Amino acid sequence: MNILRVDTDALTLTFNKQVIACTIGRSGPCPAQQKQEGDGHTPLGKWPIRAVLFRPGRSGPSPQLKLPWRWIGAQDGWSDDPSDPSYNRPVRLPHSFSAETLIRDDPLYDIIVILGHNDTPPAISKGSAIFFHICYEKKATEGCVAIARGAMDSLLPKLRPGDVMEIV
Repeated sequence: MNILRVDTDALTLTFNKQVIACTIGRSGPCPAQQKQEGDGHTPLGKWPIRAVLFRPGRSGPSPQLKLPWRWIGAQDGWSDDPSDPSYNRPVRLPHSFSAETLIRDDPLYDIIVILGHNDTPPAISKGSAIFFHICYEKKATEGCVAIARGAMDSLLPKLRPGDVMEIV
């Protein structure tokens, strides 16, 4: 098992001996048990890496990728509505509850690494769509961890099923 360690004070992600600049949530880190939907905090803890989503035409898996993956399209969303029975799960758009659209105009979600935060099972209002994705213009995220595209392209082929992201 490999650990990607995110230092929320230094705003770095360390994998083996590689140190990569990263961004986190606009409201900074918080203990996972205090995480609330829409608060902009990045939850502290160890989160399993579940899978990778790629946007066709903007990204794709390298032949060395070992993680499970799939393409995303215009109908792909992620439920962020605590009243939705599909809360913190992928959904098809349009959706009768609030859901984040995974196809964006900016490059943030050209590559999305799904982290296992609040997903076994999801606790209502404890945070949804905590992803590891592309950083754009060094802006803070809504609670995710983000790195530059080149760093993501270099890192993904080194990851394996069972790896975790530890946010400290």
